[in-house]
Amino acid sequence: MVEVLVRSLAGMTHQITARAHELLVDEPLPVGTDQGPTPYELLLAALGACTAMTVQWSAQKHRIALERVEVRLTQSRTATGHLFRCSVILAGDLSEKDRAQLQHAAEACPVARTLTHEIAIETRVTLG
Repeated sequence: MVEVLVRSLAGMTHQITARAHELLVDEPLPVGTDQGPTPYELLLAALGACTAMTVQWSAQKHRIALERVEVRLTQSRTATGHLFRCSVILAGDLSEKDRAQLQHAAEACPVARTLTHEIAIETRVTLG
């Protein structure tokens, strides 16, 4: 099980603790104070980081000469829900077969699979 703690601070700023790592998150101005990324930016960062790591892992596993991977993401709301656009830029001496293998890896990253499959969220509110 993975656990992350989110604790409110002043205004709309919150502190996130994940293992020994801490960062601040808030809403964009004028609502927040711009102390850190917004929740949607964190979601994009999680998807992008997982995509890049999965592509890198696949390149190592299949001995593909990948020098660098860069992932750029955007998200927008549409009439049917959220649309995430993920652009993966690869650098290295890669064949079309290598590119196809790494695209498959990018599409199979665990965070992407989580977001595109059924998700259940159990919320319990207690007084502290």
